[in-house]
Amino acid sequence: MIVQKEFLNKLNVLGLNSYEAKLWAALLSRGVSTAGELSDIANVPRSRSYDVLESLEKKGFVVMKLGKPIKYIAVKPSDVLERVKQRIMEEAEHSSQSLDNLRDSEMLKELNLLHSKGIDMVDPSELSGSFKGRNNLYTHLESMMKSAEKSITIVTTKDGLNRKAESFRRALYRAKENGVKIQIVAPITKDNMEAAKKLSEYADVRNSDANLGRFIIVDDNQLTFMLVDDADVHPNYDSGVWVNSPFFAATMSSLFALNWKKLTPLNKL
Repeated sequence: MIVQKEFLNKLNVLGLNSYEAKLWAALLSRGVSTAGELSDIANVPRSRSYDVLESLEKKGFVVMKLGKPIKYIAVKPSDVLERVKQRIMEEAEHSSQSLDNLRDSEMLKELNLLHSKGIDMVDPSELSGSFKGRNNLYTHLESMMKSAEKSITIVTTKDGLNRKAESFRRALYRAKENGVKIQIVAPITKDNMEAAKKLSEYADVRNSDANLGRFIIVDDNQLTFMLVDDADVHPNYDSGVWVNSPFFAATMSSLFALNWKKLTPLNKL
């Protein structure tokens, strides 16, 4: 049996390792076969074939036909797909339930206590980090927004405004519901006017004729600033630095406040 290696590699999405993928593909091509025959066809060591076929049976990919010699029957791929989907959903539900049970557990209280005590002992200069890749950056920025208790300040580019309207809509909505003051500044053009209007449902959005950079300040405590212009970098190479420093964040917030009143509100554009 000649099956492309690339095709076999794709079967790992079903939770199959290399030997399992080879034997299942071989059995699909035969319909019914013995372990020895499948071993020869799939080029899998005979010493491993029975264990691997037993694993496939437990996963619902094959059915063992009793008799001498023992033969195996391939399960219809569409049925296998449903079984795999069902198993993943059950495992995800179980994992989710386990995590929910931890929310009010003594273990989580102890972990939070350890964390809070540890933070008190950390030098402020240690509370910083860098992120590479826009996906990683946005995951971190969303986490910052979710932690906000008082204020969120976002300064971005014209293209960044479109992305943030799409990526952070839910986080900003929740922040507004929690009474967080949200301010957003970006160059507003006809290309991002729709995004600006959407964001204005949660925030005070203002226009800046000049590019003021790319950064986010939360609660005057933590700040993340991007190091490059998004127009000049591929999303995979976008990068930013996060600093948890009330002194630095409050200083940047004060500087921002000096310009805020000079900026044009969205409803006056």
